[in-house]
Amino acid sequence: MAEVKANYPALRARARSRPTGFYFPFDLRPALSVDETERTAQYEEFWARGGLPMLGAFGDLLFDADANETLAEFARDKIRRKVDDPAVAALLAPDNVFGCKRLCVDTGYYETFNEAHVLLVDISKSGIERFTRSGLVAGGEAYDFDAIVCATGFAAMTGAFDKIAITGRDGLTLAKKWEAGPRSYLGLTTAGFPNFFTITGPGSPSVLASMIQAIEQHADWIADCIAHMARIGAETIEPRLADEDAWVDEVNEAADRSLRSTCSSWYVGANIPGRPRVFMPYIGGFPIYVETCNEVVARGYDGFDFAGPGLRDAAPRFEFLERWRAPPLSPEEMALRHGPVI
Repeated sequence: MAEVKANYPALRARARSRPTGFYFPFDLRPALSVDETERTAQYEEFWARGGLPMLGAFGDLLFDADANETLAEFARDKIRRKVDDPAVAALLAPDNVFGCKRLCVDTGYYETFNEAHVLLVDISKSGIERFTRSGLVAGGEAYDFDAIVCATGFAAMTGAFDKIAITGRDGLTLAKKWEAGPRSYLGLTTAGFPNFFTITGPGSPSVLASMIQAIEQHADWIADCIAHMARIGAETIEPRLADEDAWVDEVNEAADRSLRSTCSSWYVGANIPGRPRVFMPYIGGFPIYVETCNEVVARGYDGFDFAGPGLRDAAPRFEFLERWRAPPLSPEEMALRHGPVI
């Protein structure tokens, strides 16, 4: 802890150069480039560390289905060893691409299902039928409880916007514009809605990066943008539709390279019936995204239109964004910038 605090700015700078915006060890080698013994030893080492960095054990776990299956089977075996009932273990084990849904990172979680008073009921097929005075009915069987905790999911990425009546030009609502899936430029703005900024919105790394870093970077970008508008006498800023379309294409192309886009999860809105299946975050990596945002500013806010009666020219300044300029990196660190996005 003392070492981390003594070098905290350097640690944060190193973290900003990693695909996820936070610092952890990972290996760029393909999982199938080593034999099973070495691969299992690598998985054991990363498993012991705990947390999502498990996906950094090899560089292609989210890009190659066969590589991913080796990690998924490793996790299944871990769960089978902890859970006594094979049927319960099978329900708890990942049955899809490992990493599409968050594995429960546990301290005694799986062992809890061995307790006599704990029952796991699969509602994926029959569902919960109704609540009763003393509990609920599922699969035709009644269960009594002292308390029920409802964890019903959420509308990832756009849910907060859906709750607000946001209206842009010509009466267009954001809900209407995004009814087939969210569209944005840089995950920061959307055409037809001047002076409307989104923090870690769809089309930005958001949930696929350290949210602290992602929020700070967006807040700094917006602060510099507003200061630039004041200097040039602009009253409005709005992205051009063509540039928004190009960014949506970039987000989709990046998603298509990842196994994450192939499975049902809240990343694509699959947890809500009837919601458009669109991979919403930008998965190309945090440092690449930051560079793109900085380049847009350096080119005079390329892709944006400013308007105002007293509009004048002024070069953009990197004030808050200065901290987001890429530090000098070694060749190894440069290679790691393109590593796995957890």
